[in-house]
Amino acid sequence: MIFKQKTIGQLIGPPKALISTTNRDGGLFVFVEGGVGRKRGIKVAVTISIKEKTFVQEGRKTTVLENIQLSIAPGEFLTLIGPSGCGKSTLLKIIAGLDSDYDGSVEINGRSVTAPGIQQGFIFQEHRLFPWLTVEQNIAADLNLKDPTVKQKVDELIEIVRLKGSEKAYPRELSGGMSQRVAIARALLREPEVLLLDEPFGALDAFTRKHLQDVLLDIWRRKKTTMILVTHDIDESVYLGNELAILKAKPGNIHKLMPIDLAYPRNRTTPDFQAIRQKVLSEFEKTEDLEYAEGSGI
Repeated sequence: MIFKQKTIGQLIGPPKALISTTNRDGGLFVFVEGGVGRKRGIKVAVTISIKEKTFVQEGRKTTVLENIQLSIAPGEFLTLIGPSGCGKSTLLKIIAGLDSDYDGSVEINGRSVTAPGIQQGFIFQEHRLFPWLTVEQNIAADLNLKDPTVKQKVDELIEIVRLKGSEKAYPRELSGGMSQRVAIARALLREPEVLLLDEPFGALDAFTRKHLQDVLLDIWRRKKTTMILVTHDIDESVYLGNELAILKAKPGNIHKLMPIDLAYPRNRTTPDFQAIRQKVLSEFEKTEDLEYAEGSGI
């Protein structure tokens, strides 16, 4: 499938993530490539408005995020990239409700996020499985596997993440990739409205990482869950997302929001893929130039 924007206000397929602001009369204006237009009637899964997020250490205040305005449509796959220290993971934790100490607001389907909840699934770089539980028990977590409804959902997810036959295995018997698939299934069991992924494949070898990228895309296609993934890997960001946000650092805010107008499944070797990858790389390098310029007082 491929999603293309025809004109401002007209979309084919699910609407893309939008950088937005509100005008004086309360209407929503959306910045897209080539101009500004008014959007009406577009459903929004996640609305993020962060004026400022700071950390204080040894009496010194550091602004990590500033002026983040982002709206994400239902069923989107948004990838976030940026230089180290730009606040990608902090932003993800705010959306997850794991960090509420900031000036701003986050809403998921119109409900304010103030703490972790079942509407947000979160996957860390480490799988964080319970070593004393089997695969199916880890997926069920605190739910009763003897409940037929729970068991059916667990079995379905085991099939989706391609772990059929490993239900009774313990984490010590699994590879890193298999363990991360269990973590993904566990996060999906409660059918979250948004799945947040903080570099989930960063610690894996290249072959396993590519395999799990395809597994994740298959899950996204089947479940139609809104996904937001943080990564340092430009190839991964282009391969997975249908929208890509590039953050700059000091303070962290959105430097560029780019649509990834490539059909799925994607091939990394095609000229179209490489052209978008190069465009993303060029924009990413600009964020590093900005960081050096701001740091040197220019």
